[in-house]
Amino acid sequence: MRVTFWGACRTVTGSMHLLDANGFRCLLDCGLHQGRRKEADALNRDLPFPAGSVDAVILSHAHTDHSGNLPTLVKHGFRGPIYTTAATIDLCDAMLRDTAYIQEKDAEFVNKRLSRRRAIEKEPVEPLFTIEDVEATLPLFRPAPYHHVTEAGAGLRFEAYDAGHMLGSSALVLQRDGTRVIYSGDVGRKNLPILRDPEPLPPAHYLILESTYGNRLHKQEEQVRDKLARIINETCARGGKIIVPAFAVGRTQQLVLELHELTKAERIPRVPIYVDSPLAINATEVYRAHSDLFDAETRDFLLDGADPFGFRRLTYVREAAESMKLNDLRTPFIVISASGMCEAGRILHHLRNSIEDPRNTVLITGFQAESTLGRKLVEKETEVRIFGEPMRVRAQVATLNELSGHADQAELLAWMEPITPQLKKVFLVHGETSQAEALARKIEERYGLPAVVPYRGQCFELKA
Repeated sequence: MRVTFWGACRTVTGSMHLLDANGFRCLLDCGLHQGRRKEADALNRDLPFPAGSVDAVILSHAHTDHSGNLPTLVKHGFRGPIYTTAATIDLCDAMLRDTAYIQEKDAEFVNKRLSRRRAIEKEPVEPLFTIEDVEATLPLFRPAPYHHVTEAGAGLRFEAYDAGHMLGSSALVLQRDGTRVIYSGDVGRKNLPILRDPEPLPPAHYLILESTYGNRLHKQEEQVRDKLARIINETCARGGKIIVPAFAVGRTQQLVLELHELTKAERIPRVPIYVDSPLAINATEVYRAHSDLFDAETRDFLLDGADPFGFRRLTYVREAAESMKLNDLRTPFIVISASGMCEAGRILHHLRNSIEDPRNTVLITGFQAESTLGRKLVEKETEVRIFGEPMRVRAQVATLNELSGHADQAELLAWMEPITPQLKKVFLVHGETSQAEALARKIEERYGLPAVVPYRGQCFELKA
């Protein structure tokens, strides 16, 4: 076998790795790049190989940086199966439609502004893909249950294990002619709300491992709740609102559960809480439909007749008109909205209406890729551009990375231990260079194994 790394190389977005098994070409994930707009757009539009030459896709999970460019692959000629878990299929149905809708609406919004300013001297902005492209993609999905060996083709088999990162997420064990390769996807953490813990995997010869937090350690859960409560209390005392960019799938549901617990314990004021994201609403319904994947604590909520994703102070906002009304509220409230890296969707409208008011807080709850608006806020830039217009950042910006669904350095090292007895090499992806290289040093130090941080387009032979 041979692997070529085409995405998430020394960065955290655009996961896409091409396996060639004696002419059978299989793509591990097909995610969207995020970051500098022109650069990311070019990477997403211009595939580095003929789409029709790919025979199959094996998808680790539904997050956009892993699944979001599947419609582009299909648009350019891919017609093979897309293998993944049933929960991931249901989430992709919602997420890919939402991504197409946002791209179409954002293109429309930008084109209107351009036409007002300069009678559209430039070419109109075109969405990366449309709803029609998504409709052509969805019939290609094929369910691949956990712990079931699936034949992808030409003797390449794989088995999915629960990665504990989000609902339906998988770590993949691939095998052909005695060579065993593990692709971690994104590795979750033990004791996260809602989800089961990541499963141990069998030994393998090669490991493709994520490294998002390859040089960091997370804080304990109770410290996280204390910090979340403090941020909310301080903002409400100022009379401000809390704007929370959050990934619609996984992070939003986790936040809702945390806020429920804090409200019930009377550790935060009883202010209105809004989930302003049609995708988050649809994703929450998928979560409810796959409660067999919940951890024991969340299942106990259900057994007691409680809904872990709904309580009295919480309102789900689906319609755009209702979303716009939130801008007229003058009393403290919390709004959770997508996208998680502040690159598209309704969160941009909330930021545009809130970011110049020092009473407000923008609460960042997950990793922000380089050059995204979310990263600029985390790095305390004093001025940012929203919908092309410069805006002063006067709101408080707080971070809560400890809510991340990604394993930290210590957790990644512990997770890979069962894999190591026959391991020949580790490839570190889905991490910025500093994070991946730090993890490479730790792997070499702890396990005596070579760990490579590949560049985009770099190719490696895999032999048992």
